[in-house]
Amino acid sequence: MIDKFIEISQHAREQMAERGAKEKEVLVAIREGEAKPTRSGRVVYRKNFQFNGIWRGKSYTIKQVAPVVVEESEKLVVVTVYTFYF
Repeated sequence: MIDKFIEISQHAREQMAERGAKEKEVLVAIREGEAKPTRSGRVVYRKNFQFNGIWRGKSYTIKQVAPVVVEESEKLVVVTVYTFYF
């Protein structure tokens, strides 16, 4: 269970807006999603959410939110957020 403070960088917020991810989804993905380390020492968390909606003119049932996080001693910093629609 993640209990550190989670900070979302300005870049990540811009990517969230561009890619359709909500702040609550990002936080839930970090706290409950599947964590995988990346080559650069960061961690990407993945969590699928029911979507059942239209994104950029196409219909999808699932939205996967994948925040990329750097762990610091006092907090986790979200550096970017990817979103995939299925």
